[in-house]
Amino acid sequence: MRILVDYRPALRERTGVGEYIHQLVRAYAAGGEDEVAVFTSSWRDRPPPGLAAELSARVVDRRVPVRVLNYAWHRLEWPPVEALAGPVDVVHSAHPLLIPARGAARVITIHDLFFLAEPERTRAEIRRDYVPLAAAHARRADAVVTSTEHGKRLVADRLAVPLDRIYVCAPGAPAWDQLGQPQVPAGRDILFLGTLEPRKNIGVLLDAYETLLERWPGTPRLVIAGRATPDAAGWLQRMARAPLAGRVTYLGYVSQRRREELYAGARMLVLPSLDEGFGLPVLEAMSAGIPVVVSNRGSLPEVAGGAGTLVAPDDAAGLSAAIERLATDDAMAFERARAGLARAREFTWPRAAATLRQAYVDAVARRRERDARTASGGAR
Repeated sequence: MRILVDYRPALRERTGVGEYIHQLVRAYAAGGEDEVAVFTSSWRDRPPPGLAAELSARVVDRRVPVRVLNYAWHRLEWPPVEALAGPVDVVHSAHPLLIPARGAARVITIHDLFFLAEPERTRAEIRRDYVPLAAAHARRADAVVTSTEHGKRLVADRLAVPLDRIYVCAPGAPAWDQLGQPQVPAGRDILFLGTLEPRKNIGVLLDAYETLLERWPGTPRLVIAGRATPDAAGWLQRMARAPLAGRVTYLGYVSQRRREELYAGARMLVLPSLDEGFGLPVLEAMSAGIPVVVSNRGSLPEVAGGAGTLVAPDDAAGLSAAIERLATDDAMAFERARAGLARAREFTWPRAAATLRQAYVDAVARRRERDARTASGGAR
């Protein structure tokens, strides 16, 4: 099969969705069964020179502004992807909306439905397009890829997609050079890693940390790493004022190469999100031997399994207590680190790639069956 995957979320900064697509394509192409290409488009950003070799995939790069192409694809359903990338058998969108195609089977990716649950907390383009279009696009897709069983249930229940068209391709755990040993975490930092956007619940994290500072002068520093969206302005201002100034370190976006350094300096990862499609930093931290404190919402309980400390995302006092316990109790930190390592070993990229191939094979079969019905005059 000829496979084309939308690589645009990974083009500039490989945050959660971008890293997922990058590693999924890499694992899939390593199987060598199909001809794989990735599609990028931007007016100014170009894929790195070594991308094709790194992915073992052909790179199709077009100098078309992302917003222009998204509007044309989402609202006009034009141009067909074959006009930009040549003939393909499967075109895989990295987000919940279909990419127009003349004859290719169409696959979409849905990690979560936060954009439907709380549209006011999403970016303008997502509110404009995802909210009104996602349900219809999901039902028209030849296959839907998601990363958790929680996501699969949401897509089936909220968007009325048959379960046999939804495929769970959970990401694989990363390999570290130095980390990943069953020991008490050597670092001291309280680490948050992720894009600073409303659903990450940074305000409650700062509330919990401020409470901890009031009762424990020896509280370790809080390190926050991730790209700041416009919604983060208030949080950044708060970090620069007392009592958080000098106690909270904001690093901005950090590349994949720097993450091992951050985990090496961490006592724990804290992710109190209101919702997560997967929560890749949780898997990264567990695979590094770092305990995790996560909210009990979205996919986070499923990903952490029994290895994580779960806290309600609106419970700042409970979050503060959970952080203090892990910071001061070596026996508990060791037990949670060991459990996290065991949990992380259950996630592998080859397993995700095998499920993805089944999704593609089934999608092509569904597209051909639909085309045959159309050709014979049957119902579409």
